[in-house]
Amino acid sequence: MSGAAIKIDDRGVRRELTNGKVEQVRWDGLEEVSVLTTADGPFAEDVFFLLAGRDGSGCVVPQGAPESGELLERLQRLPGFDNEAFIRAMSSTDDARFVCWRRAVQAGREAGGP
Repeated sequence: MSGAAIKIDDRGVRRELTNGKVEQVRWDGLEEVSVLTTADGPFAEDVFFLLAGRDGSGCVVPQGAPESGELLERLQRLPGFDNEAFIRAMSSTDDARFVCWRRAVQAGREAGGP
């Protein structure tokens, strides 16, 4: 996963892979944030942020990427972000997925955002 360019700004998250593929999700379209863990560590990347958008968009950011600290800070500002699920993910050594945030729908309209 190395070599990917990751940009985090007020519009969203964009990841440009070395093969030319682009993954991106806008904050206003973000539907779910998960952390994916694998049993591949410690010598291989084994923790990933999964950002899923409402229109099928999405972005995967390795926790080992230099930008992951900035990303986590933004994600923790989402209303209702589940820090306990994040902590469980950081302790996991198995193949698992931890949902840390989902966009809430209240009275027919959406609630949430960065």
